[in-house]
Amino acid sequence: MKFDYELAFSRNIGWLTKEEQFSLKNKTVGIAGLGGVGGAHLLTLVRLGIEKFHIADLDKFEVENFNRQMGANMKTIEREKVDVLAEMALDINPNIQIKKFSQGINKSNMTEFLTGVDIYVDGLDFFCFETRREVFKQCYKLAIPAITAGPIGMGSVLLNFLPGKMNFDDYFGIQTGKDVFEKSLLFGIGLTPKIKQAKYLISKSQMDLKNEKGPSTIMACNLCAGVAATEVLKILLKRGKVYCAPHSFHTDAYFNKVFHSWIPWGYKNPLQRIRMLIARRLLKI
Repeated sequence: MKFDYELAFSRNIGWLTKEEQFSLKNKTVGIAGLGGVGGAHLLTLVRLGIEKFHIADLDKFEVENFNRQMGANMKTIEREKVDVLAEMALDINPNIQIKKFSQGINKSNMTEFLTGVDIYVDGLDFFCFETRREVFKQCYKLAIPAITAGPIGMGSVLLNFLPGKMNFDDYFGIQTGKDVFEKSLLFGIGLTPKIKQAKYLISKSQMDLKNEKGPSTIMACNLCAGVAATEVLKILLKRGKVYCAPHSFHTDAYFNKVFHSWIPWGYKNPLQRIRMLIARRLLKI
């Protein structure tokens, strides 16, 4: 059967006009990291009708990925994530154009990765602090909207970084962290200032920031994909109000609630210092 774009995405129409659908068709999205959230971002945006992607990841699938990562199964163990996810995307829409960066994203290829990209969606591992800082810095410099929708507990945290608004470093302050532990706290508190998810973390020993390990759920990853795709739609089509940092939104399925935070001055806000102390106490560190 021949692929038919209009038929394949006809059920989007109503929430989108036909003109908007074809506008999305011609946009290019950059996604770095194809693990827990990155793979879900890619497949969700493919089903939204976007046809051009730059994707980056240097890892291969492992059994440890089975609980949350799109593309992780017995047939894909030891296969590169960029190849598996590209195949899955092409199975949905054989006309999409995917530029793969199998060495991941780094300073040597970041310019190439971001060239022609209309919007960037963050899929990097929680602990990829310096790479994440650099890509958000370059997006800001190139006036590329950048979204991070992070999986936290059984929910999703949304932060948009838009051209001319607060930038990534001013919000998170990761660059001030002395080690992985400090950077983890700065990033984590920036994502979820209200730390609501801590109330249902039943095994704190699994939160091992020093060794770059933490628990995860598929529910969080799927929520992230829906939240991020909605922001992509709004930003690219210039529809609806788009909040950006220092605003953040934590959608938590466990509590059936959305927690909105507004942190003026970002990491320099005095309340953030207090929250750092609270986070240390919750983790008994």
